[in-house]
Amino acid sequence: MSTTELHLPMTGVRTLTDALTLHARERPDQVAYIFLRDGEQPEETLTYGELDTAARARAAALCAAGLAGGNAVLLYPTALEFVRTLAGCLYAGVTGAPVQVPTRVRGLQRLRRIADDAGASVVLTTGAVKRELEERFGDRPELAGLTLTDTESIPSDAGRGWSGPAVRPDDLALLQYTSGSTGDPKGVMVTHANFLHNAAETDELWPAGSDGAVVSWLPIFHDMGLLFGVVFPLWAGIPAYLMAPEAFVRRPARWLEAISRFRGTHAAAPSFAYELCVRAAAEGRAGTQLDLSSWRVAVNGAEPVRPHVVRAFTETFASVGFAPRAMCPGYGLAENTLKATGSRQDRAPAVLWVSAPSLAQGTVEVSAEGAEAAVPVVGSGVAVPGTTVRIVDPLTLAACPPERVGEIWIAGPCVAKGYRGRAQESELTFRARVRGGPQEGEGHLRTGDLGFLHDGELYVTGRLKDVVIRKGRNYYPQDIELSAESAAPGLRPNCAAAFGVDDGAAERLVVVLEADGRVLKAVGAQELRRRVRDAVMDGQRLEVDDVVLVRPGAVPKTSSGKVQRGVCRTLLRDGALADVTRTGRPS
Repeated sequence: MSTTELHLPMTGVRTLTDALTLHARERPDQVAYIFLRDGEQPEETLTYGELDTAARARAAALCAAGLAGGNAVLLYPTALEFVRTLAGCLYAGVTGAPVQVPTRVRGLQRLRRIADDAGASVVLTTGAVKRELEERFGDRPELAGLTLTDTESIPSDAGRGWSGPAVRPDDLALLQYTSGSTGDPKGVMVTHANFLHNAAETDELWPAGSDGAVVSWLPIFHDMGLLFGVVFPLWAGIPAYLMAPEAFVRRPARWLEAISRFRGTHAAAPSFAYELCVRAAAEGRAGTQLDLSSWRVAVNGAEPVRPHVVRAFTETFASVGFAPRAMCPGYGLAENTLKATGSRQDRAPAVLWVSAPSLAQGTVEVSAEGAEAAVPVVGSGVAVPGTTVRIVDPLTLAACPPERVGEIWIAGPCVAKGYRGRAQESELTFRARVRGGPQEGEGHLRTGDLGFLHDGELYVTGRLKDVVIRKGRNYYPQDIELSAESAAPGLRPNCAAAFGVDDGAAERLVVVLEADGRVLKAVGAQELRRRVRDAVMDGQRLEVDDVVLVRPGAVPKTSSGKVQRGVCRTLLRDGALADVTRTGRPS
């Protein structure tokens, strides 16, 4: 869709800067963002008027430094200074590249790779982060040639009378770096139009309303946290309550308590976060005074949605007002700005039971609920008008017939421009053509994810590169991992990685599993391995060749919590991921 065909409900709004300017003019004293200290009490607030003033001050400083039209790294912890600087970059025409604040050398190396890939020599950050980096890593080569700039020190009146460059819908707004590979980050080029369309689609699917409020603990440097916690509420004109991810991880109940206390209507998280909340409730750590009746949209995405988690969460918190229809599974990715499909809030999530043997062959055979050899798959909803989802054979590039598993392809106004500096890869990934289909008009985004459509609903089954193949049958690693995590009490969700390893003669199936001292003491390493093998055999009729037990936190994940199976395979191959029970030392 071209920028002249934008169909957006706010008159005259064609960019996020337009939206902020409009809100600042019409409701300057309305609170836009609130940061919760320790995920509990408001520590700082930001009205639309204050955000506009702060953004203009930062934009004026960026333009004075000659950065207009250029790129800069955004290096911020979850706090409101990130919001101020992001808005300032948008005003100034500076394309920001959000990056996680590094605490170790590996994170510093990723920062440098992204800065180099983005062609950015300036790193915008806070005074505290600047001092920390200089003290801890000042002599590291990764910081050589990078200018660390403290945006908090910019005077509040620096933007008085400032008039910036005209920002157009097709202009780049952000470089969103993918987190699937630590060695080869790719910058997704997101335009102002992409941002606005995705926010508008989100509002169409899950309307904010005049009483809407977002509560988010998601990392703001990641696409899901950025779009749902910052961009969507700015578009919709509703307050966003933000907390640091660490506050949630330390005590998941803080998220639910914030929703209850501040009457949150919209909140999003990966499946594992909902499971952690269920466990907290089972252990008596979820609070006794919760009221979740205000929660209309609980987006569940960023990783495979597990049916038992959906059921357990809705059943556990029904007594405190959580409505089953509020659970809204969705599917998205950075290359589509974020959201591609979602379950509407006026119905319960769709769960389809299918034959496991047929699914392994790439076909969809619907079964009765609980039938033998049947597995449940949660639907990820539908696309709103304007976005098209197709299922395509990844080898022939022909459209798959109904009830076949194939690669998910997307076309629409949220598909980003491509990867920065990777013309050939962008052409293959963002402008793919369905063989036998019309070759005129838009191309499609190849997601690399597998799934199928049933009654118009998208069901995601796995990642193309992660599929384990045995005797011509496909096995999805998340199913193997779920079986492994059920092998013993105390094993944490989303803390296993299943993948194939080629030893030169055949491909071996390896399961890497996090296990803390309590589990190992209660079960024993040898018995735990046996239970994992039995659980996978019972669940998938598949033999596990090796079970590697590692310390908690050792399984590598993306910033959104997705298990990085390829990275895990590499670490294991290189000896950087050792079995704690076999070596006697931490992995």
